[in-house]
Amino acid sequence: MIGVYDSGVGGLSVWKELRALMPAELFCYVSDGAYCPYGPKDPSFVVERAMAVSRFLLSRGAEIIVVACNTATAAAITTLRASFQLPFVGMEPALKPAALRSQSGVVGVLATAGTFKGRLYLNTLARFSGRVKVIEQVGTGLVELVERGELQGPGAESLVGRYVRPMLDVGADHIVLGCTHYPFLTETIAKILDGRAAIVNPAPAVARQAQRVLSELRSRTGKMEPAGKSGLSTFFSTGEDTVLRQLVRQIAGPDADSYLYHSLYII
Repeated sequence: MIGVYDSGVGGLSVWKELRALMPAELFCYVSDGAYCPYGPKDPSFVVERAMAVSRFLLSRGAEIIVVACNTATAAAITTLRASFQLPFVGMEPALKPAALRSQSGVVGVLATAGTFKGRLYLNTLARFSGRVKVIEQVGTGLVELVERGELQGPGAESLVGRYVRPMLDVGADHIVLGCTHYPFLTETIAKILDGRAAIVNPAPAVARQAQRVLSELRSRTGKMEPAGKSGLSTFFSTGEDTVLRQLVRQIAGPDADSYLYHSLYII
């Protein structure tokens, strides 16, 4: 089973890509909605939550865990890898491909405050800041928009525009989505960009990495790959799950009727 973890519903943007790539796999998704958003919280608190959720996923039989949250990756991935005997796949804003593809020499990164402080992001920034000018923007309030299911409309456009338009004004031709919630705002972002910049979503690359890691793990342990297309997903939430269910149905269609949903209380 593949464990997938996020502060809320945003990680479903990664689960979507994982499910498309590995339809026969079993997935267990944890939304830590009771404590969402993680972005403004102290890193030590994020580490505590990541450890608690990882212990739960391990108890459910996870072979690998995908930390489908940029903030949790930035704060906790090193601790998680040192604490548990299973592989972790984390998130990182896709600054590298954006920098390599940019024609204007200006790249915008939309992320949480916690992500911008993470070692992985800072290392990547140091490698590519000489190639392009990087415009960083904290997307305050965007996670909450997605958690409310407010993905389009005047309110969403107003808030997204406040962050995206200044990037366009200084010539950014790629906008990197540095939070797994943000892909659910793609239509709104694209409307504001109006073709002037490309949107860079790291979720497909993360899914491919998870597939490689799982395949390597199974080749070492001799475990067989699942056969057929009978993959089942189970969802746990520490908070309210109405939007979670809505987005799962939006992604999975009729398959969502076979999935399981549970409330979860992790101390």
